[in-house]
Amino acid sequence: MAKKVLIVLTSHAELGNTGEKTGFWVEEFAAPYYAFVDAGFEVTLASVAGGQPPIDPTSTLADFETQATKRYDNDSHAKTLMANTSKLSDINANNYDGVFYPGGHGPLWDLVDNLHSIALIESFIAQSKPVAAVCHASAVLLNAQTADGKSLVADKKVTGFSNSEEAAVQLVDVVPFLVENELIKKGGDYKKVDDWGELALEDGLLITGQNPASSALTAKKLITKLS
Repeated sequence: MAKKVLIVLTSHAELGNTGEKTGFWVEEFAAPYYAFVDAGFEVTLASVAGGQPPIDPTSTLADFETQATKRYDNDSHAKTLMANTSKLSDINANNYDGVFYPGGHGPLWDLVDNLHSIALIESFIAQSKPVAAVCHASAVLLNAQTADGKSLVADKKVTGFSNSEEAAVQLVDVVPFLVENELIKKGGDYKKVDDWGELALEDGLLITGQNPASSALTAKKLITKLS
């Protein structure tokens, strides 16, 4: 039986009050997606609102192209899946072996307090299934709890987009909060490497990656965990 992995995407397109657009970061979807597909996994895409999730326009610039994003650009099947994502509220954790949340700034607005997402994450953990997130999507873990009511990230080694990386992209005053700060506030044992360096951490059922450069490694850890 092929392993089944769920990828959950943001549906939020507005970058705070800047008038600019955000969404999910293409590479943070594409690299994990192809890692899962190439590993023989069945992949289902879901988003908060269902349908086509917004893509962060910055992530489509030539500077951020990778082999995975180029592959996605030419993959009509993947684009059809993306245009028709399932609605998050219709998703049941029982049907999947693991879940992966790509970043981009969008999740900071619509996935942190989303009750369907929180319940989904808690359900995966309760069933001893791994939960992986990269970059800003590590924030989806902030309000999830263990069965005994503790923060899911408490005393766990975790990472996510760092304060210095947020400062480097000049969005500290735009985002609703800083991922690094909030993970620490929730009791997480936050780790980071130099800006834009590669870091993915696994602690129990939680797998987190720091930034776009870490998305493939985060996915690889999830694959290993499920194999």
